[in-house]
Amino acid sequence: MTRRAAEVEPSAADLAAACRDDFPILESVVRGHPLVYLDNAATTQKPLAVIEAVETYYRSQNANIHRGVYALSQEATRLYEDARGKVARFLNAREAREIVFTRGATEAVNLVAQSFARPMLKSGDEILLTAMEHHSNIVPWQLAAEQTGARVRAVPMNDAGELLMDEFERMLSPRTRLVAAVHVSNSLGTVNPVREMVRAAKARGIPTLIDAAQSVQHFRVDVRELDCDFLVFSGHKLFGPTGIGALYARASLLEKMPPYQGGGDMISSVTFEKSEWNEVPWKFEAGTPNIAGAIGLGVAIDYVGRIGLDRIAAWERELMDYAMAKLAAIDGLRIVGTARERSGVISFVLEGIHPHDIGTILDADGIAIRTGHHCCQPVMDRFGIPATARCSMAFYNTKSEIDALADGIARVIRMFA
Repeated sequence: MTRRAAEVEPSAADLAAACRDDFPILESVVRGHPLVYLDNAATTQKPLAVIEAVETYYRSQNANIHRGVYALSQEATRLYEDARGKVARFLNAREAREIVFTRGATEAVNLVAQSFARPMLKSGDEILLTAMEHHSNIVPWQLAAEQTGARVRAVPMNDAGELLMDEFERMLSPRTRLVAAVHVSNSLGTVNPVREMVRAAKARGIPTLIDAAQSVQHFRVDVRELDCDFLVFSGHKLFGPTGIGALYARASLLEKMPPYQGGGDMISSVTFEKSEWNEVPWKFEAGTPNIAGAIGLGVAIDYVGRIGLDRIAAWERELMDYAMAKLAAIDGLRIVGTARERSGVISFVLEGIHPHDIGTILDADGIAIRTGHHCCQPVMDRFGIPATARCSMAFYNTKSEIDALADGIARVIRMFA
């Protein structure tokens, strides 16, 4: 991070400008235009510190972990386990062993579905989700339900994209075995009241999982404050490498859960008759992990920490308000999802113009947005549309980039007119 970024006031518009030099890809020229990258909900760009950490690992620190007595292996092990500690502190977990490294949020949800939920589910049991879940927080529960005779239910939402909390309370029942809810919707930008949801579930003895893939990069997430049992996120949405993520789980639950996968490093002893499992969290990390990815994720967390999540949240709120006003002023544009509490994402449609056409035309101006159903087909069905165009922001985005987006949309409308 540049020295200037560390001196910017929380709400100052030059926070983005102060940090942009740390992200080399933002200097790219696309189709003859400066890149305007507004697809951060799909993946964020990586600061030089992360890129260099991954390169340094492969250049001078590469060795397998946990197994070697030689210096290089011990150093790689230290870096990997240091990264686990960084994730634990980032989420305010009680101890590092409550953090399991995974390939991302998707694998983490699958781990909980198969290792925690499946063994306890039986016919007639229910898994309660929300109507705005990403497919990665739907399909794993459907698989577990099909294997056990349980069923998946979804809490409905209103036309603004806000959960109907009275319905949530009503749907909690003696049959509910787990609540799995997204913190921030990747298709609507809605920030769900997960603290209240956890509290209501906990009062009934129901365990909870929070999908924080779209929240940890935008504002502080504290697992002890939330009091959730499980929480998942992906590193690549937190300015880290792809192929790495984390599951937070209460140590008492991890101790009881059987392994999700078998292989090397997740065992303490093996015979052809029986195997004994390693301690947590390594019991759930079979095989050689993404060592470089974990190290890069730790460096990304360091980077975000130096800027400060409160400062990031303040600038992104200002940017979100600016973008909402700018897009709402465009004739023929309808924002899909207008929740009062929102973060990161604005989805929209243009009357008579397919979202794919919007994205293709904007790309000609170097503007990168996402179009489609965003792995949220039930959300699209709820609003009666096949797809949306989605702009999603990070702290390195600027108001001038929002202006470029608005100008690009105006050109799209003129072309089709």
